[in-house]
Amino acid sequence: MDPVDPKPHPHATAEEVQAAYEDPKLANVLYHDWEAGTYDEKWSISYDERCITYATDRFRAVAGDTGPYAHALELGCGTGFFLLNLMQGDVVEKGSVTDLSPGMVEVALRNAEQLELPVDGRVADAERIPYDDDTFDLVVGHAVLHHIPDVPAAMREVLRVLKPGGRFVFAGDPTNVGNFYARKLGQLTWWLTTNVTKLSPLNDWRRPQEELDESSRAAALEAVVDLHTFDPGELERTARGAGAVDVKAVTEELSAALFGWPVRTFEAAVPREKLGFGWAMFAYRTWQRLSWVDENVLSKVLPREVFYNVSVTGRKPV
Repeated sequence: MDPVDPKPHPHATAEEVQAAYEDPKLANVLYHDWEAGTYDEKWSISYDERCITYATDRFRAVAGDTGPYAHALELGCGTGFFLLNLMQGDVVEKGSVTDLSPGMVEVALRNAEQLELPVDGRVADAERIPYDDDTFDLVVGHAVLHHIPDVPAAMREVLRVLKPGGRFVFAGDPTNVGNFYARKLGQLTWWLTTNVTKLSPLNDWRRPQEELDESSRAAALEAVVDLHTFDPGELERTARGAGAVDVKAVTEELSAALFGWPVRTFEAAVPREKLGFGWAMFAYRTWQRLSWVDENVLSKVLPREVFYNVSVTGRKPV
């Protein structure tokens, strides 16, 4: 990490959390610094064939190709999930990462180093990307647009740093409808799990109260860091308004999201050691099968607006 970049701050005070309710960018820093060290585990992120396939399939589904692209930037990189797996899948040759959270940039660069991938990184605001005009062949992001206060400004910055003809791909942001049912399912699952495990026969399945309290504080900040949900058509218009051409938005996950959100919430509410490899494979295989149903059956008969995830792509004019 560049020495002038701020350092991670993973343990926010109650006063800092309170201040974050009035400052969504501070909230994003505090929330994601808190999550950085355990984010890959929480979301079952890996850098092996499973997630390489997932990332390249998501990219191809919206972009229609898999490159290769010589130099790509991941905006709001998190732990580097999208870019690093695209690099391993030969979609990208060289990478750069940015995130508002110092903790996330630190983890992304560490992951890249462990994978021996050529990646540099900066702590940066998506509305002011610290790279020169016409730098990148590709800009990507995964589940990032809904965290950015001014999405049109970020889109204009993306177009600025892209080379003429360069592509952007943003995947995995919530739709208006999808966010509604995912949030309700998550809240219900958290309430049920944390209350049922208070019963003495199930105490071993209850996380220590201190961990649950910290998770609840972080979850409360989600109301601040999750700034937007999207209508696919409106997202396309935003990209075109920033100057992009060849813009297209696609959606995915309906039954897979209805299954996945309760599963992820349950996993976050119980001790990790209680859930073994068998559970992990059950959850993953079920999600795979439901994703197939969504893509091959439900997407043919239902409007794109009811699916959970929306992805958008476009190009900078030549």
